[in-house]
Amino acid sequence: MTEPLILHIETATDICSVAISKGDRVLALVESGPERSHATLLNRFIRDALSQAGKELNKLDGIAVSKGPGSYTGLRIGISTAKGLAYALEKPLLSSGTLVNMAYAAIEHPMVKKVAGAGNQLLLCPMLDARRMEVYSAFYSPDISVVREVSADIIDENSYRELLAHHPICFFGNGSVKCKELIKSSNAHFIEELNPSAGSMVIPVLNDFIQEKFEDVAYFEPFYLKDFVATIPRKKLL
Repeated sequence: MTEPLILHIETATDICSVAISKGDRVLALVESGPERSHATLLNRFIRDALSQAGKELNKLDGIAVSKGPGSYTGLRIGISTAKGLAYALEKPLLSSGTLVNMAYAAIEHPMVKKVAGAGNQLLLCPMLDARRMEVYSAFYSPDISVVREVSADIIDENSYRELLAHHPICFFGNGSVKCKELIKSSNAHFIEELNPSAGSMVIPVLNDFIQEKFEDVAYFEPFYLKDFVATIPRKKLL
């Protein structure tokens, strides 16, 4: 089987990111800062990534997109673009969860390698900022096996206490910033500036491509985590 040429789109957060991969290799990666201007940047980034890779749009073997959770607007822009390209080019549409993509990126981080190398049963916890003290998070082992599925969590000083009692945990993503002051444990390790990137989608998407786990272009929708239960408002002070 030849190595598939795949376009990857990541717009679940403030960062707009596009990558071109050939097999398990990233040929080109174009990313923004936190400008929240996906509608303006995405199509240009796709053209730029194809140009950098020296590839043409009609030569792609698949279109992949990060499916969430994340920003409602960002996900809609990325997924509508991916679906439009897949339909127009008659190419398969693939998706990968935003948090699991981040976990794949984290396994190469020096802190993760250091903690894992100490013989501990390390867990990886990617976090995305939701609102107030809420985050979207999940837990993975270093081989990216799921320890706890994606959930919307309200963070306080007791968050993840049971897991931290038995495992060192690496927290990362923009949601981990507001957790650092509350989660006090010698087993808690925080990695800065590890954000969602189209480049970290390559391996999970490639695995799905090989297994032909394609999305239905007509009916595929973002993963919004709509079953989230809102917090109870605090009592007003007189």
